[in-house]
Amino acid sequence: QVQLVESGGGTVQSGGSLRLSCAASGYTYSSYCMGWFRQTPGKGREGVAAVDYDGTTNVQFSVKGRFTPSLDNAKNTLYLQMNRLKPEDTAMYYCAAAELYLDGRCPLPDIGYWGQGTQVTVS
Repeated sequence: QVQLVESGGGTVQSGGSLRLSCAASGYTYSSYCMGWFRQTPGKGREGVAAVDYDGTTNVQFSVKGRFTPSLDNAKNTLYLQMNRLKPEDTAMYYCAAAELYLDGRCPLPDIGYWGQGTQVTVS
């Protein structure tokens, strides 16, 4: 059974930093992708960043230059380093993982496993 456990959220002042972690267990995919998504009340889910098993990253434009995803394959852990945080970054942040399609595309967010989320509040 695949499990994803996020940690590292909290409350920080505008301009501050946080590092989110997502520990994954229970899957043995040889090719996979993991990603960070966020959601606020009244807004839809928004993709933030994604990383393929080979280290290829994709970062949403609004956080590019401030947020950096990384993947430690040995620890099966996904990270999101968030710098220069803004109040509009306040959200529940979720981690997700999925096996890549045969053509190499990542099926997230439509298909995949999800964590319970960690709250990030920027004041």
